[in-house]
Amino acid sequence: MGIPSELRDAWTNRNRSLLIASPIEDEKILRSRQCTQEGVRAGAKAAAIASVASAVPTLIVCRTVPWAKANLNYTAQALIISAASIAAYFITADKTILECARRNAQYDRSS
Repeated sequence: MGIPSELRDAWTNRNRSLLIASPIEDEKILRSRQCTQEGVRAGAKAAAIASVASAVPTLIVCRTVPWAKANLNYTAQALIISAASIAAYFITADKTILECARRNAQYDRSS
């Protein structure tokens, strides 16, 4: 028992389209992938910096300020640090991807 050969062949060939992409479309797809990768890279750097920049003061305050010592448990501290990191990642990745898209948005002047 298994998958019938007709279904298997249809499943493996489903990514192949009847239309052939032009070199310009292939170039646009490549540029968009590069923009996405650039955004992920920049977002990861920003998240790493933000996690350190938010972890140090959070941990210091939680050990020195009496109110924070009494009210902020480990979960709250982790939530504060991770919220800053997540926000930095998404904001930076979004800005980088949009900047790259603007840079690559050019009109074909030949036609």
